[in-house]
Amino acid sequence: MITVKDLHFTYASADKEALRGLSFEIAQGEIFGFLGPSGAGKSTTQKILIGLLRDYQGAVKIFDRDLSSWGADYYERIGVSFEFPNHFLKLTAVENLSYFGALYQGKTHAPQELLEMVGLGEDGGLRVSQYSKGMKSRLSVARALLHEPQLLFLDEPTAGLDPMNADRIVKLIRAQQQAGKTVFLTTHDMAVADQLCDRVAFIVDGEIPVIDAPRKLKLEHGKPGLRVEYRVDGDLESADFPLEKLGDNRAFLDLLQSHELQTIHSQEASLADIFIQVTGRGLL
Repeated sequence: MITVKDLHFTYASADKEALRGLSFEIAQGEIFGFLGPSGAGKSTTQKILIGLLRDYQGAVKIFDRDLSSWGADYYERIGVSFEFPNHFLKLTAVENLSYFGALYQGKTHAPQELLEMVGLGEDGGLRVSQYSKGMKSRLSVARALLHEPQLLFLDEPTAGLDPMNADRIVKLIRAQQQAGKTVFLTTHDMAVADQLCDRVAFIVDGEIPVIDAPRKLKLEHGKPGLRVEYRVDGDLESADFPLEKLGDNRAFLDLLQSHELQTIHSQEASLADIFIQVTGRGLL
């Protein structure tokens, strides 16, 4: 679906490259996470892939065709949701979706159907100026789905959402994948990436040090263990044990037999932990 080879980009006013030789491939039907802190090059890469930045060096092919050869027909096949929503604030949500739907040549979803999908079914008649940041974000996701695009570019789609609506958007993205769509997900929310992505690319300072499945990264770089919480004279204590040869660990077995246990749960490195370990950088 997407092939990028040795991608470089420098902004006109900058002294150094924003992207320094990125290479990656995304298969059809894959949810691919592009993860990194602010300023790492995530948005720059996305802007190139959706055609907003053109003066790049390297090779980019999308739908098995060089990106530079696409015209307006490209936007009939992709959907984009930006981190910072851009809507007509004096129009209602239904009017916004109706307007943008009229720009496409093919069949589009009914606005009310899309609003129901993102949890805005009862708010379609409100002017978007009355929407909260999270509501505007969800409206952006709805707009990206208007024309049943084959490829979705979603930039921080759960940012600013409460847990219930974030979960709604996560399930919606997964449903798009199940329908055969490909998703390029740009985020610094490692929990969402871990939950959704088939593979992730870590990007720092315009470079990608690693690309792999979240589970493989955690198994390769993490140290799986077990934490036991137990009571000693009424006080809550905890102890950590490695999972390797746990059944032969005498201290663990003694603890199970001699104390009042409260919880036992596995401990594994989070994707955020792995990111810091691999890149030496945090996410903010």
